[in-house]
Amino acid sequence: MTDKETQELAKSFEPNEIEARWYPAWEKSGCFKAGLDPKKPAFSIQLPPPNITGILHMGHAFNQTVMDTLTRYHRMAGYNTMWLPGTDHAGIATQIVVERKLEKEGISRRDMKREDFIAKIWEWQKFSGGTILEQMRRMGDSVDWDRLYFTMNPKLSKVVIETFVKLYEEGLIYRGKRLVNWDPKLQSAVSDLEVESEEADGHLWEIRYPGADGSEGVIVATTRPETMFGDQAVAVHPEDERYKSLVGKMLKLPLTDREIPVIADEYVDREFGSG
Repeated sequence: MTDKETQELAKSFEPNEIEARWYPAWEKSGCFKAGLDPKKPAFSIQLPPPNITGILHMGHAFNQTVMDTLTRYHRMAGYNTMWLPGTDHAGIATQIVVERKLEKEGISRRDMKREDFIAKIWEWQKFSGGTILEQMRRMGDSVDWDRLYFTMNPKLSKVVIETFVKLYEEGLIYRGKRLVNWDPKLQSAVSDLEVESEEADGHLWEIRYPGADGSEGVIVATTRPETMFGDQAVAVHPEDERYKSLVGKMLKLPLTDREIPVIADEYVDREFGSG
């Protein structure tokens, strides 16, 4: 054999070269496409769509490895097998990423037209989403690429709206008042995942709620005096001798002309205060 016909084996496995050579060949051959043989059993699995806020991490690599193993097993066992790929828009989280990127360029979202800002988000989707899909290929994910979806695609957006309307009409979901994490800068609610909690030393304020009849009333202790204006009642334990005589009477809410009642509730911790 000539020198051209011989090649020295690498001393260690070189995945970059192997992966770059074979995955495109697998994809081009269509071996990852969903089976459609009506005579065979079916197996399908949906990829939990990763957010386009960045790139894949070790958590994604782990769960995609498990799904790929299941998919390949059923494919080799003769099933009609489909692993459905996709990416998620993660609306508010993605908006935060794009806004921070624009800020580094000296651009504010509020100085842009809505259409222009949305165009910037789509630019980010192409970059981040494209990176994610390339990472999936490098990991060897045997997904059906012909069925790739993105949650903001018009067809899927329509399905989401129709589904929420249907669930609401059937009484399975409802709109309710909830405490939210409000971002005064974004002028939007954000999820718990986007919030960085910090512990801070507080102060216990003692505020007297005088009786509407001119009596001393009750002293209420709170670390959040600013919520006082939303008070609807003052609760005391029904067996607390200090306040039994006040149950049913009215108190004056400080700094306002509003009167609120004293109510009895066993939920109150008598060792801590009135409640």
